[in-house]
Amino acid sequence: MAGEIVTDNLAMFRILEERLHDPAVRRSADLAGALLDEDFVEFGSSGTIYGRAAILEALGQEADGADSPVSASDYALTWLSQDVALLTYRSKRGARHSLRSSIWRHRDGRWQMVFHQGTKTAG
Repeated sequence: MAGEIVTDNLAMFRILEERLHDPAVRRSADLAGALLDEDFVEFGSSGTIYGRAAILEALGQEADGADSPVSASDYALTWLSQDVALLTYRSKRGARHSLRSSIWRHRDGRWQMVFHQGTKTAG
C-alpha cells in the first residue's frame, strides 16, 4: 500500500481504513496517530465512547497475534461535504461480524479519521 497511486476515491479511503486494520500500524502510536484526527471519537460496540488518547493506548497494548486479521467487504463511500466523507463497510475478525462506519475529514493537507463506530451483527 505504501507509495501506491490511487485514482479512485473509494479505493483511497479503503486503503486508509485498512491501514488501521494492520497490527503493525495499530501498535504504533505514531502510525495510528497519523491516521486519527485530534478530534477523533469512537462509539464502541460495548456502548463506550472513546477519545483519541484512549484508542491509541488500547491499540498500543494489543498483543502480537492476539486476534485474527480483519477482513472487510462491501465498502461504500458517501460525501458529506467537499472535505468530509463517510465510509461504511462490513468486517469480520475471527467469529465476530460488524457493520462499520468511519468519517474522514481532510484538513492540513491530509485525510484523517474523525469518527468511527462498529456495530456487532449476527453474520
